[in-house]
Amino acid sequence: MTGTLVNTATIVAGSLLGMMIRSRLSRRAVDIVFQGIGLFTIALGVSMSLSSDRFLLIILSIVGGSLLGQWMRIDKRLDRFTVYIHGKASRGRVPAAADGSVPVAGTPPVAPGSAVFTEGFITATMLFCVGSMSILGAIEDGMGLTPNLLYTKSIMDGVTSIILASSFGIAIMLSAVPVLVYQGLLTLLALYVSTLMGQAMIDDLTAVGGIMLIGLSLNILKIKEVNVVNMLPSLVLVLILSYLWG
Repeated sequence: MTGTLVNTATIVAGSLLGMMIRSRLSRRAVDIVFQGIGLFTIALGVSMSLSSDRFLLIILSIVGGSLLGQWMRIDKRLDRFTVYIHGKASRGRVPAAADGSVPVAGTPPVAPGSAVFTEGFITATMLFCVGSMSILGAIEDGMGLTPNLLYTKSIMDGVTSIILASSFGIAIMLSAVPVLVYQGLLTLLALYVSTLMGQAMIDDLTAVGGIMLIGLSLNILKIKEVNVVNMLPSLVLVLILSYLWG
């Protein structure tokens, strides 16, 4: 669980820094950080995608899993769930100022129990937990590999927590708790499953995950919008096909 622990620590550290400086990072600084992360993610994805030489199995897993995810409309269901949670958190929100603004960086810390505090907590939790990076990173960590993906996610979450904590305060730091629980459970599940898998199956899963990472990196770099969320069933399908493939 090293990757999840590092991820949790960076969210806490970033939140503390954000509450101290109470100002937003410049847009250019944020952009260059995420560009570097995007390039590293491409390199990591290419490296992982070459783990298996059973190319037909890999392409069948990616295509079949993507079609299954599209049919299940995973992205739409996730969007509706996120909107529902945000709607719940927004009820009873602290009224906006006369000019229509809401609390921003530089304002006093949001008090626990307030509607804005709740919204900040929900927003951060969704950002840090919902996504393919959490799942792929936890699987990588649970399989006993170096959790490079969660290390990369840690940098992204750290920068994001600085920005959010400058407006929402301690609510962002507390979102580290669900991250620890969610990714920790995924890691433990992957650890259990990996004990039942052969090396060939692990290599196939790693290759599919690497291809999905390349798609994710294109999103980070804003080159092309790739629906990685709907590709998630590929991670299950590749295990089934790998087992049947022998």
